[in-house]
Amino acid sequence: MKKSLTGYAFISPWLIGFLAFTAYPFLTSVYLSFTRYNIVKPPVWIGTGNYQTLLTGDPLFWKSLSVTFQFAFVAVPLGVVLGVALALLLNLNIRGMGIYRTIFFLPSILPTVATSVVFLWLFNPEIGLINRLLAAVGVTGPEWLQSPTWALPSLVLLSLWAVGGSMVIYLAGLKDIPAHLYEAATIDGANAWQRLRHVTLPMLSPVIFFNMVMGLIGVFQYFTEAYIMTQGGPEDSTHFYALYLFERAWRYLDMGYASAMAWVLFLIIMAFTGALFGTQRRWVHYEG
Repeated sequence: MKKSLTGYAFISPWLIGFLAFTAYPFLTSVYLSFTRYNIVKPPVWIGTGNYQTLLTGDPLFWKSLSVTFQFAFVAVPLGVVLGVALALLLNLNIRGMGIYRTIFFLPSILPTVATSVVFLWLFNPEIGLINRLLAAVGVTGPEWLQSPTWALPSLVLLSLWAVGGSMVIYLAGLKDIPAHLYEAATIDGANAWQRLRHVTLPMLSPVIFFNMVMGLIGVFQYFTEAYIMTQGGPEDSTHFYALYLFERAWRYLDMGYASAMAWVLFLIIMAFTGALFGTQRRWVHYEG
């Protein structure tokens, strides 16, 4: 008993912080989602009014949800494919590989704000580096962030800039694949593509699954880049759900409505994560 109390005493700072700054706000937001609350005045109970407005009377809610879904269904698969491809390249045994790995990993640890500001210049249709390079080969570049058609694809391209973080995890997964599996496949006459398909990808599938789950959760909360680079424009083409939630909470001080939006987002993330977990038995292969 004394040892248990001593252990709880050591972890009490974390427990207090968790209860005060995570559990309490989490539970309070449930109550606030059923109220009209603007911080200045006490919350007023309105029942399911916020949820009814969200689902039936707020077209921007559906627009922001659509933008977020489009981004998620493109950015996550592309991030997985590019991350695995880079990991395979950086798993080769060639001279100076440590330098190449560092170069590809560095963008993932750069501050998001600084990266967004740099890409604002890169995507500038008049003086941006990307359109200047395209002009040098005779191609007229698009307006990128200033075009409703190209703004969302521009942010998808930006999301691939920081794929080095997941690449390192894939690389660790590749190092964990037993060499004797490749030796057996080679003896059986498997070529490079067959070894990739029947050995590498199945053995790497738990790592791919992990990164897909984390990536899916991350894109549904996509905020900083859109807030800095587009503010949701042009024509709401990059008005992500998290950006709209932020605006309702801190621009309009509609905390009750924002809390309802947060809980809808929580349920959406849980539903998609649960669906992804439901598919793992068909394609994720664990050792043993």
